[in-house]
Amino acid sequence: MQIVGPTINRGYQMKSVKFVTAVALISMFSLPAHAQSTERIDKRQANQQQRIDQGVKSGQVNEKEAARLQKGQARVQKMEDKAMADGKVSAKERARIEKAQDNQSKRIAREKHDKQTKK
Repeated sequence: MQIVGPTINRGYQMKSVKFVTAVALISMFSLPAHAQSTERIDKRQANQQQRIDQGVKSGQVNEKEAARLQKGQARVQKMEDKAMADGKVSAKERARIEKAQDNQSKRIAREKHDKQTKK
């Protein structure tokens, strides 16, 4: 007596392989686009946070100024989170976030180079 395993129709097997391949390709190309959609914004946020931290460490930014700058960073982050809520940041949303980052960058520079020092 010969034991024969379940037989699978070759056409069905090929269709399922094609489907799995298609799903893998789609997810492979869509995930990097989603991850990179705010990569530039995230890098800039990290850079600006580093500038604030360096200013505090060197004494160029006092505690009150640092708190104000942190609040500005949080506001920009909230804008990014809101823009990403639908899964994609539109060109208009990106422009608004980048404008807010420009303003925040100017505030950081102004606070680091004013006459106030750490108390």
